Amino acid sequence: MSAKTMLIVAHAPSPNTQRLADAVADGARDDAIEGVDVRLLTPFEAGPDDVMAADGIVLGTTENLGYMSGALKDFFDRTYYAVLEDRQGLPYALYVRAGHDGTGTCRAVETITTGLRWNAVREPLVCRGDWQDDFLGQCRELGTLMAAGLEAGVF
Repeated sequence: MSAKTMLIVAHAPSPNTQRLADAVADGARDDAIEGVDVRLLTPFEAGPDDVMAADGIVLGTTENLGYMSGALKDFFDRTYYAVLEDRQGLPYALYVRAGHDGTGTCRAVETITTGLRWNAVREPLVCRGDWQDDFLGQCRELGTLMAAGLEAGVF
């Protein structure tokens, strides 16, 4: 059986948001999970070929003025039509580093992923308010969930 590919596309403009992206990747690379290759890219590095090669994707963004980061929006702008027909049903998860409530950010991403016909594997993880070290554990769990689901064929 060939390995599955889990793509993480995360905007990480600060050391703490980079820690969140790394935590998702660390969770996905848990020793108990085999057969899943994990790729962590910025939205500017990731493109249609990366999405086409992915069996599942985790999207990470900051909340910017009640919306997703411009970087993640750029990723969607560059990939949307190139993957629209061939990647329907792609399992995905979303995490948001939100200074406020993250509602607009989640709504914006969900609007695009609905158009792509991607399938959310869980409710968005919103890391709200002031920094908490517990955000790292939550992101690690998200990465583990996605990778384990891919490995087991659940997603």
